[in-house]
Amino acid sequence: MEMSCMWTRRLLLGANSVLLVKHPTIAFSTFVATRSIQPPPLISLFSSSRRSLSTTTAACSPPLHPHSDIGKHIKTAIPLESPKMLLKGMSYTELEKWVQSYGFRPGQAMMLWKRLYGNGIWAHHVDELQGLNKDFVKMLGEHAKFKALSLENILTASDGTRKILFRLDDGLVIETVVIPCDRGRTTVCVSSQVGCAMNCQFCFTGRMGLKRHLSTAEIVEQAVFAQRLLTNEVGPFTNVVFMGMGEPLQNIDSVIKAADIMVHDQGLHFSPRKVTVSTSGLVPQLKRFLHESNCALAVSLNATTDEVRNWIMPINRKYNLGLLLQTLREELGLKNSYKVLFEYVMLEGVNDSVDDAYRLIDLVQGIPCKINLIQFNPHCGSQFRPTSTEKMIKFRNILAEAKCVVFMRYSKGDDQMAACGQLGKPGAIQTPLIRVPEQFKMAVNA
Repeated sequence: MEMSCMWTRRLLLGANSVLLVKHPTIAFSTFVATRSIQPPPLISLFSSSRRSLSTTTAACSPPLHPHSDIGKHIKTAIPLESPKMLLKGMSYTELEKWVQSYGFRPGQAMMLWKRLYGNGIWAHHVDELQGLNKDFVKMLGEHAKFKALSLENILTASDGTRKILFRLDDGLVIETVVIPCDRGRTTVCVSSQVGCAMNCQFCFTGRMGLKRHLSTAEIVEQAVFAQRLLTNEVGPFTNVVFMGMGEPLQNIDSVIKAADIMVHDQGLHFSPRKVTVSTSGLVPQLKRFLHESNCALAVSLNATTDEVRNWIMPINRKYNLGLLLQTLREELGLKNSYKVLFEYVMLEGVNDSVDDAYRLIDLVQGIPCKINLIQFNPHCGSQFRPTSTEKMIKFRNILAEAKCVVFMRYSKGDDQMAACGQLGKPGAIQTPLIRVPEQFKMAVNA
């Protein structure tokens, strides 16, 4: 009889080992992707109930190598240990199935979900689950992990922006920014990677290179932990932007899943239009995101010619402006009432001329969009200078006269290195800068 994977333990009775089931059957493959650590090596479970595992065989058999081919011929297996399940790595559907696998009702999953994400509880520990079934709480204490992050520090800028440093289980540190606004809007800016591989020349995070992707749980918990820490000070959080450390669409599986958890109507309940995922222009992943997610998309444009964009955003050498913008025209033509947000960091003498403004108007023709003109935020080792406010206003007015929807975004949190393009901490070895084109050497060296 073929059996599903079960968590078990073995007791030695005489010469034979007997397998005792600790809890109901679990389909291991369903949840392996959401576990916080890799599953241990597996031992086979014989299909016949008449067979037992001999202690002699167990003692003499060599351990299975994690990359051996033997697993191809074993349909069912038993993990030697039971790592705890990281709750915030699961969608609601996955959580419901996981709860049912322990013999509890689906309604218990919903009650747990609301305590993780809703009702102002944002539970971090089993002791914060008041009102749940005692046996259910006991099971969670034994088999569930609540936290993916540890608080390292909170830095407060003069304008009220907070930069939160979170430490991961492997010791790496990520940064999350909370941006209060006088108009009653509070935005949390989450990271999707430790570092970034895109090497945008104006971005401090790019100097780090890419350390690793963040898991779904590590992304979601930034929003949850930040609310738990700061809601009483800054008010309810209204917006989420994936504009922290990393290129979100390079980590698209975790990002789409995290965004889906954030907009769930029984949890954090952010509006899909107020959860914005930014990209430097990874075209295949951009198309997938537009097909699979209802959340908003922002594209970091920052140049009006391939020559300039090849320099300041090397991803353009693979997916150039023509391909990127044509893809957006085609994809957004299939969506109703959807506008992409173009982000345009203004760099003195590089991309802020009158000609750039008129080229930008031409580039976005036929694309439902809004344009954010962003003040460049200097950082250590930066070779660029910010465009003056007067010049930014002139640039904006040219776009507005052409009927473009355009906004100006000034620096927030820059005195604590919490502003756009300032996150991260490059080490002694940094990603090298790209050679400056001849015609721009005066601008960057002035």
